[in-house]
Amino acid sequence: MGSGVVGFNLKPRRALFCDTNPHLISFYQGINQGTITPIIVREFLESEGSNLAKYGADYYYEVRKRFNVGKSPLDFLFLNRACFNGLLRFNRKGEFNVPFGHKPERFSKAYVTKIVNQVEWVAKRASLSDWTFLHQDFRITLSGATETDLIYCDPPYAGRHTDYFNT
Repeated sequence: MGSGVVGFNLKPRRALFCDTNPHLISFYQGINQGTITPIIVREFLESEGSNLAKYGADYYYEVRKRFNVGKSPLDFLFLNRACFNGLLRFNRKGEFNVPFGHKPERFSKAYVTKIVNQVEWVAKRASLSDWTFLHQDFRITLSGATETDLIYCDPPYAGRHTDYFNT
């Protein structure tokens, strides 16, 4: 699945989006199930963004620690948007370990609105479609494919010696 941008922009009526990163899948499952809504995202990012602006890096690391314990999809979104270069990286214990992106004012009103609009777009498309989000390896996903299925595999590909999530 990766970021989902390819699949989302193809706008399939029926789709299976899979990834080995359980946090990514949990976030999109929340949107698909209606537990993560544009309103919830706006309120969360405005609140957390205000705390980040006030407390800077210390607050980022507090949220990172909180995420590594509780695995909140909203904390995952916050970290992904506030970390260094939007990287996704986890240590051998499965803990998010990307450093702070050094932008305490990151969550401006315009930036929050941009994120909310993205969530709203996915939520709307998902409600009009039959989309399923699963945490699974691409080999399992491909084993159920038929000759009429369109398949898109987002890098990294097999044979690489590094991985962004798998421990």
